[in-house]
Amino acid sequence: MVLIAAAVCTKNGKVIISRQFVEMTKARIEGLLAAFPKLMTAGKQHTYVETDSVRYVYQPLEKLYMLLITTKASNILEDLETLRLFSKVIPEYCHSLEEKEILDNAFNLIFAFDEIVALGYRESVNLAQIKTFVEMDSHEEKVYQAVRQTQEREARQKMREKAKELQRQRMESAKRGTSAGIGRSSGGFSSDGFGSSGGSMSGISAPSIEVDNKPILPKPQKPVSRNALKLGGKSKDVDSFVDQLKSEGEKIVNLTPTPAGTNSAVANAKAKIISDIHTESIHLKLEDKLVVRVGRDGGLQQFELSGLLTLRITDENLGRIKLQLQNEDTHGIQLQTHPNVDKELFKTRSIIGLKNPTKPFPLNTDVGVLKWRFVSQDDSSIPLTINCWPSENGEGGCDVSIEYELEAHHLELQDVTIVIPLPVNVQPNVVEYDGTYNYDSRKHMLQWNIPVIDAANKMGSMEFSCSSSIPGDFFPVQATFVSKTPYAALKAKDVTLVDDESSVKFSTETLLFVDKYEIV
Repeated sequence: MVLIAAAVCTKNGKVIISRQFVEMTKARIEGLLAAFPKLMTAGKQHTYVETDSVRYVYQPLEKLYMLLITTKASNILEDLETLRLFSKVIPEYCHSLEEKEILDNAFNLIFAFDEIVALGYRESVNLAQIKTFVEMDSHEEKVYQAVRQTQEREARQKMREKAKELQRQRMESAKRGTSAGIGRSSGGFSSDGFGSSGGSMSGISAPSIEVDNKPILPKPQKPVSRNALKLGGKSKDVDSFVDQLKSEGEKIVNLTPTPAGTNSAVANAKAKIISDIHTESIHLKLEDKLVVRVGRDGGLQQFELSGLLTLRITDENLGRIKLQLQNEDTHGIQLQTHPNVDKELFKTRSIIGLKNPTKPFPLNTDVGVLKWRFVSQDDSSIPLTINCWPSENGEGGCDVSIEYELEAHHLELQDVTIVIPLPVNVQPNVVEYDGTYNYDSRKHMLQWNIPVIDAANKMGSMEFSCSSSIPGDFFPVQATFVSKTPYAALKAKDVTLVDDESSVKFSTETLLFVDKYEIV
C-alpha cells in the first residue's frame, strides 16, 4: 500500500489536522481533502470512496472523520486495518472527540501517525508500542538525570559551605591582625607615668598617657606579618573598589560581621545611647564587647567578653582622685589594672588610684585604668539564645522557625537585629513574627528587628518559608544589639579626692555591644 496522507476532519469537510507521508505539493493535498466532502453520498454508508486517481478510506468518529488517502493500487484490506489503528490512536491522546481537544493534542497525534506510517508504508507496530515510542521514556535517562541533579545539588551545597568557611576564616584572620596591631601600639608605659594615648576606647588594650600632659603622636605600625595561609589575597583590590563606589555616592553595607566601630548598626545604636548621657568633669566609661559563636545544633563554640574602664577628667583641680568600684561578679571575670595603678590598693579595697598619689591623672584624655576578660564554654553564659530551625517541606523548599530567648534577665537589649541569609532570588513568605522585619532582595537576607528585649519581653519568634532552598542556606544567623547594662557586674561606687577624701560628682556611661554574634 502507498498511503498519501492521514487527516482528521469534520463532517462538513473542515480539516483539523493532516499528515502527509509522500512527496506532494501543499496545494495538491488541500485539493484532495477539499474534494472528500463532495464525494460523500447522503443516506449511504461506505468505508471508502474512489476517484480516478486516489481512494478515500474513512471512519466516522462521532462528529468527525478519520480519513486516509491512498493510491487506487493499494490493498483495501490493509487500508482498513491501518484505518482502525489510526482510529484507536486518537482516543488515547484526546479525552473527547471534539475539535478543540484534537487541536490541543495535535503534535502528539502527528507523532503517533508517524510511528504508524513511514514513507507511505505501514509499520509493524501496535498501539502499546506507539505509546512507548511517542513518550520516548528511557529508564537510563531518568537515572542519569537523577544522578546529575543530585551531583549538582551537592556541588552547590559544598560551594556555599566552602564560601562561608573561607569568609569566616578571612574575618578571623583580619581580626587577629587587628588585635596584634592594637596590642603593639606605641606609647609604652614610661617609668614615671602613663605612656601616650590617642586611640579609641573600643579596643581592649589600655591606652596610656603622659604625666606632663604632652600628647605624643602614635607611630605608624606595620601590619603583623604572617607566614601562614593567606586568605582573601585580593582584599586590597576589593577595598579600593568599594571606596570608589562610596566616592560615587553608592551606599555600601557590609553583610559580614565586622569589628566594633565599623558596624554601622552598632555604631548608630551606641551613638544614640551615648547622646542621652550628661557628662560631668569626671566621666567614667565602662564598655563590654561580646563575641559569641553557637552551633546550629546547639553547643557553645566561642564566648569571649572583653571590657575596658576609662577615665576622663576635664577639670585640673580634680586630677588627683581615687575611684571606688563595686564588684558583684559571679562568673570569674579576670581583672587587670594599668601598670601605673596601685594593684595592692585595688586587690584589697577595690580602689583605683595611682601608685604615686602626688601625681594627677592627665586632663582631657580617655585613660584606660582597668580592663577585664572572660572566656567560657558554658552554655549558661550566653545572654541571648537564638534557635533557627529550617526543615524541608517536601516541595523543594524549606519552612523556617526562628526564636530567641533572653537568658541574662538583668540585661535590657536595645535595637536588636537578627539577620538570616536567604537563597539568591528567593523571597520569603513570612507567616508569623514579633517586632518588624525587612527583606533585602539585593543582599539576599531577612532582617528581623526587635526594639527591646528585657525580662518582661524575653521571648519572640518568627516563621517563614522559602522555595528552592535547603536548610544550609539559612546560616550563619547573625545578631547585633546594644545595652546600657554591662554584662560584667562592675560599677563605680564613689570618686574621692586624694587630699581630703571628700566625694566629688562624676558621671558614668555603661555600654554592652556586640562585636560578633552568630549561629553557624
